[in-house]
Amino acid sequence: MNWKKAALITVNALISVYLLLAVTAFNEPDEKATVCSEVKINITDNIMDGFLNANEIKRILENEKVYPLERPMKAINTREIEEILKRSPFVDHAQCYKTQSGRVCISLTQRMPIVRVKSDNGDDYYVDNRGGIMPNTKYVSDIIIATGSISRNYAKGTLMRVSNHIVHNKFWQNQIVQINVLSDGSLEIVPRVGEHIAYLGRPTNVRKKLNRLEKFYKYGLSQAGWNKYSYINLEFDNQIICKKRGAPAPLPESKKPASEEPPSNNEESRTLN
Repeated sequence: MNWKKAALITVNALISVYLLLAVTAFNEPDEKATVCSEVKINITDNIMDGFLNANEIKRILENEKVYPLERPMKAINTREIEEILKRSPFVDHAQCYKTQSGRVCISLTQRMPIVRVKSDNGDDYYVDNRGGIMPNTKYVSDIIIATGSISRNYAKGTLMRVSNHIVHNKFWQNQIVQINVLSDGSLEIVPRVGEHIAYLGRPTNVRKKLNRLEKFYKYGLSQAGWNKYSYINLEFDNQIICKKRGAPAPLPESKKPASEEPPSNNEESRTLN
């Protein structure tokens, strides 16, 4: 019985060693005799054009002298490639690995810019969907532009939240081209269709205000005409005050509620539920 048990232990040990060598050989090819024949670059979350593409990734790695094509597989440091790519302000996550066939695969997730800030103080940068600041190295034509009195703290907080709501709503993503921040922190928006400015007031209940404006677009301006008004005020709950075209521009920062200051001949007040 003892020799049978010893033989069984020996066989199990040999099988374990064989499996270990097989797995190691599979996961770690003979890199001494293999060079990189192909580099595959995959970029996910490519929502905005113009920030990252395969040529840009290749340029970054070539500048750092680590682009893997035609290099010995053993000399390619995948961790180093990942760390270099993560230093880019446009990269969120990076993963790099090698295959037995001589291919190096690079997978990237890029940060999502949602608004470009052009502040009165001269700042010019992008804000991503998490409130991160991205440098203005490139221009994206179909992104919202925010102008006016914008500090970086305001941009990373309030402006990020408002912009996130806009870009995740198909109607407003197509309709709003500019956000203007006034000196008191209140907001104006400039639409793509219609020659008017919409005043949202303080950046609170923005979703409800935009819902009211969307209803007004569908059931009011579609009948009255998109160019009838020059200024649409949504500051007050369940009410929209419209300034007729050609009338003096309002002063929203000092405007009183409609209950205290009834609309003039140049204004129309509409109640929406």
